[in-house]
Amino acid sequence: MPADPADPFPTPLTNLSPWARVHHAVHRRTAHLSPTVRALLWSSASGFVFCLLNALARQLTLQLPAMEAQFLRYAFGIAVLLPFVMRAGLAAYRPKNIGGQFLRGAVHTVGLILWFLALPRIPLADMTAIGFTGPIFILVGAAIFLKEPMRWERWLATGLGFGGVLIVVGPQLSGSGGGWHLVMLASAPVFAASFLITKALTRYETPEVIVFWQAVTVTLFSLPLALPGWVWPSAWQWLAFAVSGLLGSLGHYCLTRSYRIADISATQSVKFLDLVWASALGFVVFADVPTGSTLIGGAVICLATIWLARRESRALSKVDAEP
Repeated sequence: MPADPADPFPTPLTNLSPWARVHHAVHRRTAHLSPTVRALLWSSASGFVFCLLNALARQLTLQLPAMEAQFLRYAFGIAVLLPFVMRAGLAAYRPKNIGGQFLRGAVHTVGLILWFLALPRIPLADMTAIGFTGPIFILVGAAIFLKEPMRWERWLATGLGFGGVLIVVGPQLSGSGGGWHLVMLASAPVFAASFLITKALTRYETPEVIVFWQAVTVTLFSLPLALPGWVWPSAWQWLAFAVSGLLGSLGHYCLTRSYRIADISATQSVKFLDLVWASALGFVVFADVPTGSTLIGGAVICLATIWLARRESRALSKVDAEP
């Protein structure tokens, strides 16, 4: 059978890294979908993984200093990725723009400092609501800095998704917490800037390189902040950080894949599905029964995401059909 021109893996599978094999398997099963729909699937997967990571990270920050938790989470991210680096060789992970990698790492570290400081000090519902302001900042940034086309469908889907989030968390917002709510809110535009830099880097860097150098740079920037007041983790906490490193690397890999194959603005509506993942996890693990507002808001979020995916697919089909 002739090679698929859209297949990024024309070489034998035995020559591929484990990361690439996963991508190859997903690509084969989703090749019939439009790039935007595939990007939405990658972004949705990243949201589910980050939901697991956030629950674990909050538990760790309740037991250890926030900056230490931040440092160890990314240090174990390096440990998880090292076998892939050693297998492929350092040359395969050498960035084309080392300055861009360190800039992205510095910006992401600032966002993490704000996020980890506020994480154990405000209710989870409030944290979730504030975190979902990120797609708004990303949409504006993508239009201004990346010159991405901001079609009305993307704005509408994002607005509907945000409305769904407000339906879910609105009745639960405590309205208390004062300054720590502002700290968490301040992290949203910083993370948005980090993700926009990531999108720019995907133009000439592979997702594997971006994820690895994010772990390296954030670890380096976080170490000086973690050393004062260091508390030696227990055996359980070491294991939890190892799992965090795995989840974080996997989540950022999926997210970077989504940015590589479609406009970053096209993927933002699906981020509101993170709240659905959080509700489902709470029900399975903690036996928390979803409220009526959660079900209604989740339905709005899902419908907005599905509608955008269909609109994007039709728009792409019309472009492909033009002579």
